[in-house]
Amino acid sequence: MIYLRLIWSYLKIGLFGFGGGYAMLSLIEREVVGHGWISSKMFTDIVAISQMTPGPIGINSATYIGYVAPGAVDPAFSSPLFGLLGSIICTLTVVLPSYLLVLYTSHFVARHKNSTVIKGIFAGLRPVTVGLIASAALLLMNGDNFGTDTIHLVKSIAICISAFVAVYSAKIHPIPVICAAGVVGYFIF
Repeated sequence: MIYLRLIWSYLKIGLFGFGGGYAMLSLIEREVVGHGWISSKMFTDIVAISQMTPGPIGINSATYIGYVAPGAVDPAFSSPLFGLLGSIICTLTVVLPSYLLVLYTSHFVARHKNSTVIKGIFAGLRPVTVGLIASAALLLMNGDNFGTDTIHLVKSIAICISAFVAVYSAKIHPIPVICAAGVVGYFIF
């Protein structure tokens, strides 16, 4: 049944999605596109929409994918009620492991914060998190996001570089950069 498959996939995402939403993007993509619940193009659209809506990307994408997956697997489940049930299941399933781990580990880490074992664990997790975020960036550098023809690709790369420079070098807040990119994209595409 689709709901059990969704629970299993989002349980894995919730348990092993270290480093936040960007770090878990490759895991989410493998689970949801790999099972055929959404297309690769729809996944990149979900990432873009999740960036513009409040809340973590992992939870936003879980809510949306939980809504569309039942209808994508079986047209008999295309009713909004089945989608709502899928949204609730995926959202709770992706949050529950993190909630329980933080609940337990925060007490443990606070008690043993000067331990060399705890310091070593965090020293090992930091580079992995950066690697997972870099993996997510490379995952999103595809034809769905940048286009396949040369003109589209050049325009997309220009927007990407401009956004990077605006946020990283010019220290402009990401919200105006996102809004500006939407306006620019509307006019040039």
